[in-house]
Amino acid sequence: MQDIKYLIALSHFPKFGPVRLQRLQNYFQDQETAFKADFSTLRQAGIEENVAYEFIAARAGIDPDRILENLAKENIQAISLKDDIYPPLLKEIYNPPQVLYCKGSLIENESANLAVVGTRKFTPYGKRIVEDIIRKIASRLTVVSGLAIGIDTLAHDITLAAKGRTIAVLGSGLDKQNIYPTQNRFLAERIVAEGGALISEFVPGTPALKHHFPQRNRIISGLSLGALVIEADQKSGSLITAKFALEQNREVFAVPGPIYSQFSLGTNSLIKEGAKAVTRAEDIMETLNLAEVKMFIESKKIIPESQEEKIILDILGKDSKHINEIVRSAKLDTSKINSTLTIMEMKGMVKNLGGMMYVVII
Repeated sequence: MQDIKYLIALSHFPKFGPVRLQRLQNYFQDQETAFKADFSTLRQAGIEENVAYEFIAARAGIDPDRILENLAKENIQAISLKDDIYPPLLKEIYNPPQVLYCKGSLIENESANLAVVGTRKFTPYGKRIVEDIIRKIASRLTVVSGLAIGIDTLAHDITLAAKGRTIAVLGSGLDKQNIYPTQNRFLAERIVAEGGALISEFVPGTPALKHHFPQRNRIISGLSLGALVIEADQKSGSLITAKFALEQNREVFAVPGPIYSQFSLGTNSLIKEGAKAVTRAEDIMETLNLAEVKMFIESKKIIPESQEEKIILDILGKDSKHINEIVRSAKLDTSKINSTLTIMEMKGMVKNLGGMMYVVII
């Protein structure tokens, strides 16, 4: 509890995003020490000079106990990347949030999810597609979307009407005052009340800012086995979600539309680029093969093939670590560590994130 309290406090400093929080976790034995560290120690941990100065100046205004009280008042749960309830698919993505804020219910092994996104200004054609396809898949998949006006709202609404479960990922804090868009605050309450969840990597009190939404989209796709795009013009933010889905090795689905409709330009382009064309709910179900979802998760578990690989995997755990830390902990020759890591990279077991920081590919 003490560690998560100070990790939450660190996340309340705006410039401590996933990358810098990971550096702090790699360097410090516990997060209380990280939170209270002096300037020189923060620099040794890899925090840039100007950011370290800013954090020390801002730290006096960050009260960890008060933050926990406010979270409790808003019924918001903070979930660390190390917690068992943290969605396993989201752990796979590059730079996953170190802290997720959640309102409502996550389920253990949260995996059977489908991201559904699209234009804010949908047509009757797009509305009919959502009503048809989402209604049919709502009993088999959790629908993940972004609570935005348009296709997102329709996807959440239709899922709830079909007695399904839905998750909304926000580009703002989860406190009542900052739920965005404001006209969907009642919808947000319904999602929570009916067994779903609101999720954000942004701390409570964070307003919805334009640059938050592309960042948020990587979580929508990261939570999901695949992403379905229903109507999108060529500049639609939903195409950013599709791009993230591709980078995260997720399935990308798109509904074809009239070639003269601007709201089908984006989806038709996705299909030309290799997305699976969807004309019925069964297209999604057959591709994802939900009977094998559990097998999909199990197949991600990595089995070491040598004692050296086992040692390295045990050291890495769920976090990324610098090669120097691996060498210190493994108590093996540096040359042996280097050669083993190279082999593990070739096997797809670990990934070099740059700067000799290694992470297990879950």
